[in-house]
Amino acid sequence: MKIFHDPKHIAVLTALLFLCSVSPVLAKPKDKDRWNNKYETEVYLFGEKPIPFLVDNVHLLPKGKVLDIAMGEGRNGVYLATQGFDVLGLDISEKGLEKAHRLAKKNNVTIETKVVDLENFTLEPNTYDVILCSYYMQKNLFRQFQSALKPGGMIVVETYNIDYLKYVRFSRKWALDTNELLDIFKGLRVIRYQDYDDGKEAYSSIIAQKQ
Repeated sequence: MKIFHDPKHIAVLTALLFLCSVSPVLAKPKDKDRWNNKYETEVYLFGEKPIPFLVDNVHLLPKGKVLDIAMGEGRNGVYLATQGFDVLGLDISEKGLEKAHRLAKKNNVTIETKVVDLENFTLEPNTYDVILCSYYMQKNLFRQFQSALKPGGMIVVETYNIDYLKYVRFSRKWALDTNELLDIFKGLRVIRYQDYDDGKEAYSSIIAQKQ
């Protein structure tokens, strides 16, 4: 029992217990590595075409500077660049953004990109004419959108809602509640809103404008 009264042994034991307790956390893949691994393929995982909601409503958006949140492989941001918008895309994965630049080149346009950790990122106020975010859920970042828009600017957001859980195994925390987008962006003027459910997938989409 003497070992437990020796300060040196206690320190060693404490350190070992600490390492054992944190090792599962350290072993988890980081978001950057996880997404880089996913995007390490010539195939565009989410396709090269933009979401239909964006295409159907692009004529409503004010021309100018677009911020594409969690741009990934660039399908939506590149599309807006082909429509005459000035696009900046943010993502944690440099591999995804490299593919976005290749897609832009294929479509004879240019985009700007920046590798950032969106969970520790603050949007510049009064900067963007359009903020686009598709299939990325970070509610505290959503709440920065209004201040980051210029007056008259618009947000375009689409992501899975709670009904999606009926069709796939999916984490509840990444699914919107019913009408949640309307609640999050209640300070903006709603221009378009939809809840979509085709029996295979379900998502909500919104376009809203800063007054």
